[in-house]
Amino acid sequence: LLLLWNTRKRPGVQGQPFQSGQDAAAGEQKVPQYSWDLRAKIDPKDYTFSGLKNETVGRLPGKVAGQQFVIQDCEDCKIYIFDHSATITIDDCVNCQIFLGPIKGSVFFRDCKDCKCVVACQQFRTRDCRKLEVFLCCATQPIIESSTGMKFGCFQYYYPELALQFKDAGLSIFNNTWSNIHDFTPVSGENNWGLLPETAAVQDYVPLPSSEELKAVRVSTDATKSIIPITRGQRQKNSDESCLAVFFAGDYTTANARKLIDEMTSKGFQLVQTKEVLMKAEDAHRVFQQSALEFIPLLEKGPVVALEFNGDGVVEQCQSTINEVFSGTKVFVSESKASASQDVDNFYNFADMQMGM
Repeated sequence: LLLLWNTRKRPGVQGQPFQSGQDAAAGEQKVPQYSWDLRAKIDPKDYTFSGLKNETVGRLPGKVAGQQFVIQDCEDCKIYIFDHSATITIDDCVNCQIFLGPIKGSVFFRDCKDCKCVVACQQFRTRDCRKLEVFLCCATQPIIESSTGMKFGCFQYYYPELALQFKDAGLSIFNNTWSNIHDFTPVSGENNWGLLPETAAVQDYVPLPSSEELKAVRVSTDATKSIIPITRGQRQKNSDESCLAVFFAGDYTTANARKLIDEMTSKGFQLVQTKEVLMKAEDAHRVFQQSALEFIPLLEKGPVVALEFNGDGVVEQCQSTINEVFSGTKVFVSESKASASQDVDNFYNFADMQMGM
């Protein structure tokens, strides 16, 4: 009987406990609140720069917070997006200087000319553009289409919030194919793109912001401070001797890789390319050959970071630096000048396949 009494419907809303008249009146005033109602309403105007002429404008760290952004019909402007975003489109801009913080997806320039840019993104694409000069960090192969007079250099930039913005955008500071350009519409006998001079300094192309608001961001364009390691990319190598060094996932992987880069470049060797990628046991056999078994247990912890250095005597110097500075850390390093070029080819062929390049 007791069971029947508890499950029998009582007056009130079906499936809800009975309420007295007073409770019901109070309840009517309570409109249910859902999480999507509580979100701040997005005003597209806050994420657009349109029709500006001769202005310096920008967004401070935290103000874009992963939203999409649109820049269009701007002329003779200086534009700084000091935050991470989802995607950015830049249409019909002329003679502008543009900084774009890390973009989780794609950046697409259309019908732009005579612009100078610093850009970090997952995908980079241009269509119908003329004379863009871009300091680029791009995780995948940059693509140009129906574009001419394009020049590219390696991204170099620093401000305190930038490292975390790269993380929020899901970008690795070690995956940068800035010089590996694919031209969708090549013209026989002509080259629609080239590389900026090695000596090109970012601030000569995109100067530091001059407005009071944007000066609050503590920017440095000093190459040695850059969040992204400066690589030679597709430029001609100075020597026929290269060396591969691979760090395995751990608490200090990024710091260790940066430390080795500093040590080697301070001794006059050049960093050609870097890569952060997950490896499986079979990949290790292909890349590390006979020393694979030593490294396979380390692969489960996460992605590896690989660095290619170049210069006469680089293998010996890299080995001795690793022995001195990273004595307690397992690092793969090429054994000899003879095996090193094969190590580099094996690793980067695997990495390019892995990343669908």
